[in-house]
Amino acid sequence: MDAMSTPLSPSAQKIQTLLASLGYDYQVIEHVESTRTAQEAADRAGCELGQIVKSLIFMGKHSKKPILVLTSGANRVNEKRISEYSGEAIGKADADFARAVTGFAIGGVPPIGHAQNMETYLDEDFLQYPTIWAAAGTPNAIFELKTEDLQKMTGGRIVSVK
Repeated sequence: MDAMSTPLSPSAQKIQTLLASLGYDYQVIEHVESTRTAQEAADRAGCELGQIVKSLIFMGKHSKKPILVLTSGANRVNEKRISEYSGEAIGKADADFARAVTGFAIGGVPPIGHAQNMETYLDEDFLQYPTIWAAAGTPNAIFELKTEDLQKMTGGRIVSVK
């Protein structure tokens, strides 16, 4: 059975519907195998690790505000650098906080469609690729998009995150 004929799970369908409502014709693909890690997603997509969008949720230590960092699968985020952009110390959010602010489980957090608006930073390293792949609401669902559309759809600030 191919991926196109299988109906998407509710979380993946939510992202498919949102993409369409925003005017994008990107196709969410839900795999049988996991796309939870950046490496798994790259293997499924048949792309470089650097083309995978990791959605990492941090929390402002004082404000408790959520901060979304969309980073290349090949990079580790320098939290000190993100703290400088955000104007306060940050920490990695726990799974419950991440789910509360995004509406999705870790491993499937898409770059759009979150429960709350949040300060967003985009990894400048994406700019070397014409297309990238992002999670689509579940640990098995991903979609390919034009790199410049990530900034358009998220309103994120393009920065160095490493």
